[in-house]
Amino acid sequence: MKSLLIALIVLALLAPVSAVAQQEEHYDYWRFNRDMIQSGQQAIFMCNGLFTSHRTLENVFAQELAFLPNPVGTPRGGDYVIDEKRRAVAIGAAGGTPIMRAAFREGIGCVILAPDQTFEDIDSLPILELPPPPGDPATIAWPDGDLVADRSLPAGVDAAALQAASDWAFDRESPEQVTLSLLVVHNGRIIHERYAPGVDMTTRTRTWSTAKSIAVTLFGMLVDQGRMQLDAPLGFDWLPRASSPERDPRNAITLRHLLNMSSGLDTIDNAGREYATGSGLAYWAGASSVQGARRRALIREPGTNWDYENYDTLLAVYAMKLALGDEQTYREFPRRALLDKIGMRNTLVSTDRFGDFILSSQVYTNARDLARFGLLYLQQGVWNGERLLSEEWIDFVRTPAPATAERGHQYGGQWWLVPDDRNDVPKDAYSTSGNRGQYVVVVPSHDLVIVRRGLDYGRQGFSRWSLTREVLKAIGTPTDGDQ
Repeated sequence: MKSLLIALIVLALLAPVSAVAQQEEHYDYWRFNRDMIQSGQQAIFMCNGLFTSHRTLENVFAQELAFLPNPVGTPRGGDYVIDEKRRAVAIGAAGGTPIMRAAFREGIGCVILAPDQTFEDIDSLPILELPPPPGDPATIAWPDGDLVADRSLPAGVDAAALQAASDWAFDRESPEQVTLSLLVVHNGRIIHERYAPGVDMTTRTRTWSTAKSIAVTLFGMLVDQGRMQLDAPLGFDWLPRASSPERDPRNAITLRHLLNMSSGLDTIDNAGREYATGSGLAYWAGASSVQGARRRALIREPGTNWDYENYDTLLAVYAMKLALGDEQTYREFPRRALLDKIGMRNTLVSTDRFGDFILSSQVYTNARDLARFGLLYLQQGVWNGERLLSEEWIDFVRTPAPATAERGHQYGGQWWLVPDDRNDVPKDAYSTSGNRGQYVVVVPSHDLVIVRRGLDYGRQGFSRWSLTREVLKAIGTPTDGDQ
């Protein structure tokens, strides 16, 4: 009897485990969302490839669309429409996955429309009509302009080692790593600049998450002015709206938590749903980037867990919008506060169809503009004698997020840091990082900025820190004053 009782207890304890084990889901319930989002991706890639980057259709299919599993059509045609007059693209045909459309908008780049919108809705999309900064960049000396009169290498730079580093970047063993451009700036001078066929210094491509580092620069400017606070509640209503909003536990989340990717909000992008729901719907399907970001539930104590989420950045962008106060000031702020100040004339900061910046990914720019951006940080936030960003803010973005302690302290405030176990590059180096290989590496101890643009796909194994190691072989050791 006793043995029977023990057996029954064991079976009772095992029963829930067995029941859970049997509840395995193999069907992809997000399949139809994924199909719609993939069409939206192709619409955005083709639209920006043709009308923002001015690349050929053949080039767009060969590289921009290479990582999509089943792109619609070929360069010779298919179920897509390119409207040259409207500078717009439609992907798909009636009767299945919704037709997805994207249109170029002046000053912004391509914007994705909702599935129930057509080309007739293009005129309702946001636009930025702001004249360019004065002067012709071709006649303005670098870094404010593009005139580079002296191409000689500075003394102490090893030309052969620099070329070897460049070849290391371009001659990849993996066909999944495609380097489009490499630019090296040392002591403020461009000492190496190289582009793949079909690309030149004017070619804009997507920054992907390198945009997050641009975003945190704008946030820092407002924090420096006292218009945003790093450690105060964000000051907006969460969704769904509660009967007592003041008791919402998400009010404990601060800007610091968001920028450290430690908000504690529900995981989306790292749960296999990045291209099915969440921020993907804003990126590729015309959903609001603000509404979805405010709808996530709190599942962990803020600041205790690191989780790389696009929505964390987009929440900070929304806080920036509220701090700026009105739509026009908000729309012009990146240009007036940052881009025009440092000569980033080729950079477009895109929005969703509601006019909210998708500053977690959707920025189009070229290698030289990103080098200027890196120089601003190398120069401790000062440009032409004007302080644009405080040293305290730069210290913040370079300080490891507390929740990354078990991850090698590899992330700061929307910038990536040299991991603890990496000893072949200076520990003071820090980097932007964007999907498909978009990197701006800043190495203060060697007065160095490295920009690498890529169209990687698949494993995306390109290492920015290994590239930094190779470039440093040409630069040598810093002087005592630089250390």
